[in-house]
Amino acid sequence: MRTLLNKIGLTFLALVLIANLTNCKAVQNANNKQKGAVIGATGGAILGAIIGNNIGKGGNGELGAVIGGVVGGTAGVLIGNKMDKQAQKIEEEIPGAQVERVDDGIVVTFDEGSGVYFDTNKYNINAASQETLNKLTGVFREYPDTNILVVGHTDNTGDADYNMTLSKNRAYAVTNYLKNKGLSSGRFTTNWFGETQPINDNSTATGRAKNRRVNVAILPNEKMIEEAKAEANN
Repeated sequence: MRTLLNKIGLTFLALVLIANLTNCKAVQNANNKQKGAVIGATGGAILGAIIGNNIGKGGNGELGAVIGGVVGGTAGVLIGNKMDKQAQKIEEEIPGAQVERVDDGIVVTFDEGSGVYFDTNKYNINAASQETLNKLTGVFREYPDTNILVVGHTDNTGDADYNMTLSKNRAYAVTNYLKNKGLSSGRFTTNWFGETQPINDNSTATGRAKNRRVNVAILPNEKMIEEAKAEANN
């Protein structure tokens, strides 16, 4: 009986949340993903959003450990509602960024056309990127109960080892910039893949520009998860 009541409650909450959603693209994506309430427990969709279609090629153990499983049931819906609001806020503050609601998290993709980019062979945060990251910092302060994963990528131009180091330096440049704005170091994990995880065709200039990217995944921390579970059980 309790299981039946939980299912009824979940359905009701989902209907209420859907009825109150805006037209923002990130929130529409959340609806398509059912806000984490009925997705499997692997967090694989977030990995896919970060590294494209190459999940099966290894090297993702650390990311999987950071991302963890998906919170299901009513607690998952409650978390999804909070993450919807944060995703919408990011879209409002940074219109050029690609914002996706995936599983229990948010994946933000920055490339040369969307707010955070790097000059050729450089990894310093330029003035335009600082402006975008300052806006992102404001959102992170407004929503403190999240962890932040920063992942760096490059195109395939040049030496693979060099590109791996370049992607590491660019990912840490973003992480360190955000930390220096007063965000807690404990919220951050940094990873990098060099040229190994393209999401576009490296044979074209447009594709290479999109592959030179930094992803920021925003995930509920333990406090948010435990509060959602407690609320769901009341």
